[in-house]
Amino acid sequence: MLVDDHDVVRAGFSRLLEASGRCQIVAEARSAEEALEKYGKIQPDVVVMDMSMPGLGGLEGVRRIRSHDDSARILVLTVHESEPFPQKAIEAGALGYLTKRCAPEELLEAVDSVGQGKEYYATNIRTMLEAQRNRQAIEPAGELTRRELQIYESLAKGNSVAEIAETFHLSVKTVHTHRANLMRKLEVRNHAELALRAVKDGIVAN
Repeated sequence: MLVDDHDVVRAGFSRLLEASGRCQIVAEARSAEEALEKYGKIQPDVVVMDMSMPGLGGLEGVRRIRSHDDSARILVLTVHESEPFPQKAIEAGALGYLTKRCAPEELLEAVDSVGQGKEYYATNIRTMLEAQRNRQAIEPAGELTRRELQIYESLAKGNSVAEIAETFHLSVKTVHTHRANLMRKLEVRNHAELALRAVKDGIVAN
């Protein structure tokens, strides 16, 4: 099922997908609301969903279709390729994310993958998501503040508390406080464990 509020765009994608002989367009919708109504009746194998549409919009459309059917396979196809759109779409339940400037072959590959229940992200989107995961890896439940992150990096590189205090124009006592807080958040007990965690997080090279 193709979901896009622009008739010309839907027509173009429809021709491309059906001409490949690899899939059949069983329904089209101009809005998330229309997509929700048709999904329940038709149960398509794959939904190709735009993000920017009047009404509910694609993001809420993804969320509601997935709440209706948690096995729904949805590929987002949109002009949006910057944060936070990809992450939000995935959190809503999208299995794939492509931008409308992708090559025709990539769209066909994405539809095939999502149809098989596999994730598919454009290369630049995958890179962005991996960077987000890496940031989250060094910001566990107690998210590190900007200052704690600076001190974490400095400690991992072997700088002493006194050197860090001088570099950031802080008192030694303040650095000790930040150090205690970040170690608690990272769940490490001493400098050796902190150094190992820094290698794992990519703060310093092994």
